[in-house]
Amino acid sequence: MENVVLYYFPIKGLGEGLRMLLTYGGQKFEDHRVPKDQWPEFKPKTPFGQMPVLEINGKKISQTLAIARYLGRKYGIAGDNLEESFEIDQNMDFFTDIRLKASTVMLEQDPAIKEKIKADLEKNYYPEALKKLNELIGKNNGHIANGKLSWGDFVIAGVYDAMKNMLLQMPDLDEKYPNLSKLRDNVISLPKVKEYVASAPKTDI
Repeated sequence: MENVVLYYFPIKGLGEGLRMLLTYGGQKFEDHRVPKDQWPEFKPKTPFGQMPVLEINGKKISQTLAIARYLGRKYGIAGDNLEESFEIDQNMDFFTDIRLKASTVMLEQDPAIKEKIKADLEKNYYPEALKKLNELIGKNNGHIANGKLSWGDFVIAGVYDAMKNMLLQMPDLDEKYPNLSKLRDNVISLPKVKEYVASAPKTDI
């Protein structure tokens, strides 16, 4: 029997999709939520100085998409062939591009530069990128690829609230791009995941 621990901050963020994936796969795991004041002490113990980290029988592995892909393969939701696997990777790379662009606003310390970056993204990047993402999910029946459930859906569903409330700062995201919330709902309505969500700590991001 595997001894599994997931380490992440006490928020949803990049850890939530992995929590939901493990739950979907029926894997019992310790959900170790590292408080901010304990992070400096724990950081050197991680593979790359960042979280989430998944520990399996004492071995720590890292990188959100790599872990999600690993779990997806383990649970049979990583594509039925090379082409389907590629489509998940391709479309998740596109989603990650959007997430990382949005993260630049949050990470910028200078208020004037922060506002300039935010205004530029809102005018020149988000409208087209989010429109494409919304259309892509719509074309795939509320999933990120291949018209069916994959590990990528869990990553997006897990980070959805953080994208909406912190990174994009777009309270009307559900109305503007409804297929994104449809994808999230498709994931959190899965029976095991629904039970997890009902009992998980409540956070806005």
